[in-house]
Amino acid sequence: MSFFVKSTPASVPKTKNIRPISLGLAAVLVIMVVAQLFTFETFPKVIADMLLPGGSDVSSIRAALIVTLEVAALPFLLSMRLSPAMRVVSMVAGWFAITAWFVASLWVNLSPNMGMNSGLLGDTISVPVGWWSVLFCLSLGVLAAWSAWGMWPCLRKKHKN
Repeated sequence: MSFFVKSTPASVPKTKNIRPISLGLAAVLVIMVVAQLFTFETFPKVIADMLLPGGSDVSSIRAALIVTLEVAALPFLLSMRLSPAMRVVSMVAGWFAITAWFVASLWVNLSPNMGMNSGLLGDTISVPVGWWSVLFCLSLGVLAAWSAWGMWPCLRKKHKN
């Protein structure tokens, strides 16, 4: 019995298109997280201005959680050597980060008190609110689903009949 978790190489992608798709999604997430971290001291205020449920009391927690999930998603997308459990955690972190941005973008567009910044790039670059941000997050979700399908971290065992 091994005391330490053993890292394994990433599974072979199902098609040759998966690698550029996952790298593109990783690049977008890196741009987002670097911009958010560059002015992280004001990022919770940007989140609070969205008037999400929970109010400004939890905006600091939300901001930290979003950034953490975005960073945690990168090892799966970059096909780094990880343990199988960490590969699943990384994949799911990407789903949660993109879902959080999708819900926030949808909320801001549907609320009557629309803010001026969608928050996708933090407070570094003020990105205007609009339905394009919902479509952008939806397209990120499609890329994440495509990457997960192509690089599914769980072992596929063929059963002999």
